[in-house]
Amino acid sequence: MNAQFFSGEKVINNPNFDQQRYSWGYFLGFNTYDFDFNYKNVIDSKLLGKDFVADRTIGFNVGLVGNMRLNNNLDLRLEPGVAFNRLNFQFWKADGDSFREINSTYVHIPLLLKFSTDRINNFKPFVVGGVSTSLNLSSNENNPDDNRDGQFRMKTNSYYYEIGFGVDLYLYYFKFSPSIRGVFSISDDLVRDDDPNSMFTSNVDKMSTRAVFINFTFQ
Repeated sequence: MNAQFFSGEKVINNPNFDQQRYSWGYFLGFNTYDFDFNYKNVIDSKLLGKDFVADRTIGFNVGLVGNMRLNNNLDLRLEPGVAFNRLNFQFWKADGDSFREINSTYVHIPLLLKFSTDRINNFKPFVVGGVSTSLNLSSNENNPDDNRDGQFRMKTNSYYYEIGFGVDLYLYYFKFSPSIRGVFSISDDLVRDDDPNSMFTSNVDKMSTRAVFINFTFQ
């Protein structure tokens, strides 16, 4: 120990951690959700053609991690979790009841490839990407009421691609991995109002969900 101290050598924590074929863990984190609207007809306004103006809030994530080592620099990961969020937005053209508060609970299931550098002492940077699906437990998809009754409806199932980066930190007892990831829907997540001429949804060509996840993983 004294020799390591005076020579400046690093103490390597968990030197054989990455040699495991399978490893498990959990994550905690934060999220922020948003919607990306594509319109059939762009409206000339001070809001640059936007029918809806969203106000993001900060939500919470929690879930499990299953990791399969493919080689020294590549892992396959399954990260099922639950994300809680609230999104407020205003439909600017409407008079009266135009504010919507969307409380969402997502069961989110990503399948990811993690590309890592070689380990440098007790840390290892990585990038991650893949696909995912989610089950929106608060979607209101089958609610017979729509925006005329103050109910904003979304589809229950959505599909995404994800990309992000982070770093593995090898501590004495476990591996700690902070990361940030962008999540982008490839599906149309909006359920239109029953009236095909609804001022709320008739001009929407596609509504895609977007999110940013900041996760802290423990393995």
